[in-house]
Amino acid sequence: MRSVIVIGGGISGLAAAWQLRGRADVTVLEAHTRVGGKLRTGTLAGVPVDEGAESIMAMRPEAVELAEAVGLGPSLVDPAVAPVTVWTNGALRPLPPGHVMGIPADPEALAGTGLLTDAGLDRLRQEELLPAPPVTEDVTVASYLEQRLGREAVDRLVEPMLGGVYAGSTDRLSLRSAMPPVAALAARGGSLLAALRDRPKPAPGTPRPAFVRGVVGGTGRLPAAVAEASGARILTGTTATSLERTASGRWRVEARTGDGPLLIEADAVVLGLPAYAAAPLLRPHSTAAEVELAAIQHAGSAVVTMAFARDRATRLPEGNGFLVPPVDGHAVKAATFLSNKWAWQADAAPGVFVLRASIGRLGEEHRLSLPDRHLVRTALAELHHAIGPIGDPVAARVTRWPQALPQYGVGHAARVARIREAVEALPGLEVCGASYEGVGVAACVATGLSAGHRIAESR
Repeated sequence: MRSVIVIGGGISGLAAAWQLRGRADVTVLEAHTRVGGKLRTGTLAGVPVDEGAESIMAMRPEAVELAEAVGLGPSLVDPAVAPVTVWTNGALRPLPPGHVMGIPADPEALAGTGLLTDAGLDRLRQEELLPAPPVTEDVTVASYLEQRLGREAVDRLVEPMLGGVYAGSTDRLSLRSAMPPVAALAARGGSLLAALRDRPKPAPGTPRPAFVRGVVGGTGRLPAAVAEASGARILTGTTATSLERTASGRWRVEARTGDGPLLIEADAVVLGLPAYAAAPLLRPHSTAAEVELAAIQHAGSAVVTMAFARDRATRLPEGNGFLVPPVDGHAVKAATFLSNKWAWQADAAPGVFVLRASIGRLGEEHRLSLPDRHLVRTALAELHHAIGPIGDPVAARVTRWPQALPQYGVGHAARVARIREAVEALPGLEVCGASYEGVGVAACVATGLSAGHRIAESR
């Protein structure tokens, strides 16, 4: 059997290891004391809580299928049905159904919602009358959508949706990489709203599939299950410090462990690392790959999780949570009412209500250096402002995720193509992770599976 080293024990690297099960002798090197990367489940006030991603996209199949394959199928659950809600213009305002990443197919559905001013709604109504040549080059999300929908619609409808995913700005994010379905419509030319209305619709009575799914007990169960099912050798607390090519064409990895240095060789290597961590390992082998990887910016965020005693709370919020446009000037970019969204979480501790708030966008990294108590007070004050006073939490935790979210700037797809071309010139080497074709769990799993498949099929 061939030997493979996977550097990085996040869900991407673990998916690669799982793909290679039975076809290679796999060793996974993970710098931290646990596998899973940004999939991590802890406990707060006796309730399991996800400190990173708390759901997996179900609209693309890779992560759900992997969860089923490793035995978590019975634990996959749908969230409670609730509208996407935006805290803007001083109130919580549900987005009407039928939108695509905040873009409404029918502007009239926004009438009376308060999401847009009368002037902003009138501007949106003009979209179908505007010239609409095909957009053949990659542009920012804002530059295209502002021309089509007006700035207010971008700020109040699209920005909070993308901010929740990338913690970035529509003025910097690539339309092609951050909103591929919309980019495809832009490339055809013509009215965007008309094209959205013309999309195929499910037959009457067809159940609408859930956009995301959760895991009973927390998404942190997924990487642990994948690691076990892969049969790979998992070395935690092991940080790869250099990558060398031997005279025989094999790969040698030097790593730092708590017991001293480690040297390990293999026929192939998969780098399941963030771009900024993969870049220095590739520097001796491909200047082009190193430069392109190092050019990818990253944003950090913090998750403030709070537990409230139900019998002492002044009031409890309704719905699954809300998103916040940066234009409103709040520190919180999103809030999730976990005990409403996931029935299993409410059942785990009936006397406790758990919610969390996310803080931090690109350019706001200074917030992550503030003390925990400051972030908790900030989140609580803004929650009180948004939903009314709910009292003080009985427990709270701040989880920081520095440099967690790669920013897909204009030209990102071309950059990824150049990285992959450079890596293809290095036999027995593959890359995977959130830095390439998507930041969500499903996209990361897809890159890991593809990397593992290419290694397995290579000679």
